[in-house]
Amino acid sequence: MKRIALVGGAGQMGQALAEGLGAQSDLAVDFLVDVHVPRELFGARHVGAIDDLDPDDVDVVVDFSVPEGVVASSRWCATHHVALVIGTTGLTTEQRQEVERTATEVGVVMASNFSLGAVLSERFAAIAAPYFDGAEIIELHHERKVDAPSGTSMATARAIAHARAAAGLAPILDPTQRHTVAGARGADAVDGVRIHSVRLAGLVAHQEIHFGAPGEGLTIRHDSFDRQSFVPGVALAVRAIDATPRFVDGISSLLA
Repeated sequence: MKRIALVGGAGQMGQALAEGLGAQSDLAVDFLVDVHVPRELFGARHVGAIDDLDPDDVDVVVDFSVPEGVVASSRWCATHHVALVIGTTGLTTEQRQEVERTATEVGVVMASNFSLGAVLSERFAAIAAPYFDGAEIIELHHERKVDAPSGTSMATARAIAHARAAAGLAPILDPTQRHTVAGARGADAVDGVRIHSVRLAGLVAHQEIHFGAPGEGLTIRHDSFDRQSFVPGVALAVRAIDATPRFVDGISSLLA
């Protein structure tokens, strides 16, 4: 039985994970770490800060909080040799470097998306990328998401660009010559792969990957309609990681 401390346990994602992970027979969510009092405890204890935890009571810290919280979790886990799973996005370069330093002391999994369907759609996009002239991504999230574009769309754009480069293809050129409204063509994420971000109430997490070539197109779409869709991927990461130092970037490598 792996014992979990869930950082960000009062948030919507934290509450979904507390319920979903706690239902797994081999996992136990013993602590919800958050400055706010969680709406539901799901059998766990509420702790205001990670420094209030006893490391002897925790096997894995799961962090779905804010970038600053990730830094605190990383330092605590490195000091106490407790494994770390990170789902928080929007980290700066310096914050990511902090995470990578932690991975020299203890096992760390960091992923922009823990939905198995989202991970597979990224894999499918990399397969398709060399066969089309252009690719654009539309990512759609709820109105409370504070960062744009999403970490998932950035990871997908990098996967597409890498696959195209490996096939000897040049970066994608944008034929647009006049912009009536600045930003209408989205953001050039990497090598001409553009991302368009949508934020609307009622959405959870959705992504469309559009490929085009003369006479045809291909669209790969993934939808998370409920935050429980992320539970299997987080559970996979928790089961896979331990205190042995290593850095796992994304959960794709954990899929059979």
